Amino acid sequence: MRRFFYTITDDNNPSETNYPQLSTLPIGASVELTENIVHHWCRVLRANIGDKGILFDGFGGEYQVQLNTISKKHATVTLLAHIEADRSAAVLTKIGLVMSRGERMDYAIQKSTELGVTAIQLLSSHHGEVNLKPAQVEKKLAHWQQVAIAACEQCGLNRPPLIVAPVSINDWLNKTASSDIAMAVSPMVSELSQDTYYQVLQQPADLRLQLSVPAAGQPAMPEALPAVLKQPSPYIELLIGPEGGLSADECAQAADVGFAPWQIGLRVLRTETAPVVALATLHALSQ
Repeated sequence: MRRFFYTITDDNNPSETNYPQLSTLPIGASVELTENIVHHWCRVLRANIGDKGILFDGFGGEYQVQLNTISKKHATVTLLAHIEADRSAAVLTKIGLVMSRGERMDYAIQKSTELGVTAIQLLSSHHGEVNLKPAQVEKKLAHWQQVAIAACEQCGLNRPPLIVAPVSINDWLNKTASSDIAMAVSPMVSELSQDTYYQVLQQPADLRLQLSVPAAGQPAMPEALPAVLKQPSPYIELLIGPEGGLSADECAQAADVGFAPWQIGLRVLRTETAPVVALATLHALSQ
């Protein structure tokens, strides 16, 4: 069955309909679909009355639904059942990711989502390719959050990762050091970001790791990593630089706030490959 993210804040909602959190409704209730879902399911995929699908709103689990009515701009479904499935990763992760261009950034976000990342903090850096102007931030943030949501719809993850508005790496590391970790996210997940599941992101991480270029004398694995992964629900922050790498000053600043270098293999990974390899390795080691 098709899966759709039911955001209670719909930017394409011309009538300003108040979309409820699904868990507040009883089984058997009728629910109006958001414009995004109406467009995708009813217009693009040409769904018919009686067709069944899955809705999830990020607050836990998912709902089997059946199309009840369809009109030109609106559609309703009936909630048939709540499914308790939780496919979140056992290791909670936030990636501080220096932005790259075009499809490479989309790939990094999409694949990190499939591997269960909890949040991605967008960063600019000295050697980074992308520095967004203030007028560009809202549009790009919405695009990247939608990339993550689409990946959730495909892979079965019921709690979308939060894509956090870009800041300079220096500002982020300073805030990390001071525990001032407020997050600015797209309106489509602003209310969801307040859910208790995401509150761990406001706390200091159990371990901070910087993906580093292979260098002689560096340990292949940080000494503390195996022990941290044995904890219940460990929370790990990863710092991943741009294609040109982090500057010497940025590396020093990261080390000062507790980011240990992590050298995965003997090859230099692309910035869009590094998050995939790091997340996959963490999950493999935690088994």
